[in-house]
Amino acid sequence: MPFEVKLPDIGEGVAEGEIVRWLVKAGDAVREDQPLVEVMTDKATVEIPSPRTGVVAALLADEGKVVPVGTVIITIEVGAQAGAPSAGPPAHGAPAHTPATARAEAPSPPRAAASSGSAPSYGPLAPVEAIQAAPAVRALARQMGVRLEELRGSGPGGRITSDDVRRAGNGAGAVARSAAAPTRSAPSPSSGGEERIPVRGLRRKIAEHMRHSLDTAAHFTFVAECDMTAVVEHQARTKPAAAARGASLTYLAYVLKALVEPIRQFPLLNASLDDWSHEIVIKRAFHVGIAAATTEGLTVPVVHDVDQLPLLGIAAEITRLANAARTNKLKMDELQGGTFTVTSTGAKGGLLATPIIHHPQVAILGVHEVKKKPAVVNDQVVARDMTNLSLSLDHRVVDGAVGADFLYAVIARLQDLTWLTPAEVG
Repeated sequence: MPFEVKLPDIGEGVAEGEIVRWLVKAGDAVREDQPLVEVMTDKATVEIPSPRTGVVAALLADEGKVVPVGTVIITIEVGAQAGAPSAGPPAHGAPAHTPATARAEAPSPPRAAASSGSAPSYGPLAPVEAIQAAPAVRALARQMGVRLEELRGSGPGGRITSDDVRRAGNGAGAVARSAAAPTRSAPSPSSGGEERIPVRGLRRKIAEHMRHSLDTAAHFTFVAECDMTAVVEHQARTKPAAAARGASLTYLAYVLKALVEPIRQFPLLNASLDDWSHEIVIKRAFHVGIAAATTEGLTVPVVHDVDQLPLLGIAAEITRLANAARTNKLKMDELQGGTFTVTSTGAKGGLLATPIIHHPQVAILGVHEVKKKPAVVNDQVVARDMTNLSLSLDHRVVDGAVGADFLYAVIARLQDLTWLTPAEVG
């Protein structure tokens, strides 16, 4: 009997995943830990490895389909030799196991002739609910202003490729979905220039997760000013050592390092609230999520055991995780276990923001733009490198006074780095 591979529990709060791309097909020989499929969640796109060595018997979920955690998505004949594929859906999105009506109800629209020549040869037009395109293709479409739901893919099973997007962007491949049966995402002819973009994939997951956080936690935000002059000067001296390790030494690394002692002083900030048992769960480990912007949306990889890493070790881990997030190479364990989150708005961070808590955590710290401003030091007005820090908290767990004391403890460490010994730098 074939071994059933189920969609695993990818991370806290993740109940389902979208099948982005199959990396194998029925009949392929696979080895243990070989990547089988790319799955997109509200946190990132991850690769699911094979738990066994054998031959793929069948793929049980089409590309573009959203399936709950625990669903059987592929079966493997353990110990079998590669040969003829077993009965089951073909790979790369071909909808063999989908009912025929799923794709046959709407007639295939006519191909639009391009101004520079005949239109490219396309496959079936994919339903709005299950557009088949890899994250890189979706990002390219956004950059070129191409609507994927208006294209018919030339790839296997109607999958949209980067070439399809480029042709459409050059006016040679866009096929209006309105030529076929109308869908709920097609813009109305009388919309007055409006454009409707379906919310799906990672963007839909982010929306659901943020809404759940706001609906669950009692948010409030405390903001305080921080003099980062000592950090800026130390960073300038230490950047060469970080670069030698292949790491980018950012202000974020200093913030994570400065958090360690205040978290020990105020453990309620490193906790979650169990809504079922009505218990506050204080975390003994210190794993900090770092909100990272990617072409697909916001993802939150986790720097594990921050309290055990020196400054340059933290910088190296932030660099590695950020690169993995941008290239969709994050592993499941790199998205799990976060106990506190830091989000940095970067050079265009503005004055302040109110970050949304990464549920089920109870705190998130926003780091904003660092820029020179006039400040009073020893009764003299001088130029200093200043920023604002925004701490959003779940008021069900953390009172305002506790949150303020915690943030001022973090600020004190950032403003005076005498605690940052050479051993702590690394």
